[in-house]
Amino acid sequence: MGTDTRQDPSSPDAGDLWNAIRSDDDKTARRAGRQLIAAYHDEQLRKLLEHIRQGFNQLDTGEIDAFEMDELIHRYHRCAQKLWSFCGSSGGQWLQAAKNLAYYRSQGEEPDWWEAGAPRRR
Repeated sequence: MGTDTRQDPSSPDAGDLWNAIRSDDDKTARRAGRQLIAAYHDEQLRKLLEHIRQGFNQLDTGEIDAFEMDELIHRYHRCAQKLWSFCGSSGGQWLQAAKNLAYYRSQGEEPDWWEAGAPRRR
């Protein structure tokens, strides 16, 4: 089993990785982007899955019915798709996602993936 190279993208130790995404060495920058985005993706998926955990708790206590739980699962799926699309699936996409995330954070903003998958109002 391999070593997990993901690092919490908000931890102080991640500072070197945030600096590395600005590297002139393309390989170094892509590697750093991959590590940052892998950790970010994991962190955000866990936040999304927490909504599902809460939904099952509400289903078990009768606060919501099976149809509302089904809609919650569909919303999770939409959210996870949008997150996956943002994070990318290759070196160049990971690097771009890391740069986008760095920009959002510098502006004091970050995507809210649960809201991103909310049903559209008609």
